[in-house]
Amino acid sequence: MMTDTELKIKGLDTLISALGEVEAERFISLILREPFDYTKWQQRLWENHSVEEISKAAMQQRRNL
Repeated sequence: MMTDTELKIKGLDTLISALGEVEAERFISLILREPFDYTKWQQRLWENHSVEEISKAAMQQRRNL
């Protein structure tokens, strides 16, 4: 398990790799500006997927690392 600092660094590096520096900064600004309920987001994120589908996707993601 990563420390909080390692997670923040890896997350920021991932955002920058995927979006570029300017768009990553813009994304972070949008997240900070809007009220965000992580628990509700997680509930909606997987509501149309079965446990089996989620597990299969997680295993595939793990294989790709």
